[in-house]
Amino acid sequence: MEHGDPKAAEQFLVLVYDELRRIAAAKMAHEAPGQTLQPTALVHEAWLSLIGGESHSYKNREHFFRTAAEAMRHILIDRARRKRALRHGGGYRRVDLDRFDPATPGADDHLLALNEALNKLALEHPVQAELVKLRYFAGMTNEQAADVMGISVSTVKNYWAFSRAWLLNEIENE
Repeated sequence: MEHGDPKAAEQFLVLVYDELRRIAAAKMAHEAPGQTLQPTALVHEAWLSLIGGESHSYKNREHFFRTAAEAMRHILIDRARRKRALRHGGGYRRVDLDRFDPATPGADDHLLALNEALNKLALEHPVQAELVKLRYFAGMTNEQAADVMGISVSTVKNYWAFSRAWLLNEIENE
């Protein structure tokens, strides 16, 4: 795969596709209702950025899935930014007046605020930031993240609790 062999890339996709699809489905379950991006499309976009065009070399399973989580994060962040762009209606959005709460920001606003806070977390606590990407953007469980990161489940739980509190504090102070 690292030398651009298309057959190797196809074989690799067969091996990881179900796991990528499960990750994407878990992530999309947390997205706002009315989302037009489907898990399969998210997997395909992520796959193109992971494999397409350039030769890539992944050290191991952990490296690949961390990179996949980052690719899915970038795709979702880019979509949220595009949706907020003025040419796409800017701040306008369809509102169900029965459930309207003007004090609640939209899902895209939450995602963009999380992204900014996550970038700050990565500067101070890169391992915890990687965990957030795997848990939030890749939809992994504590056990799956511990396996990918090569750390214990109890350490993952501690890092997850710390990261959530840190991110919440950062977002609320913005």
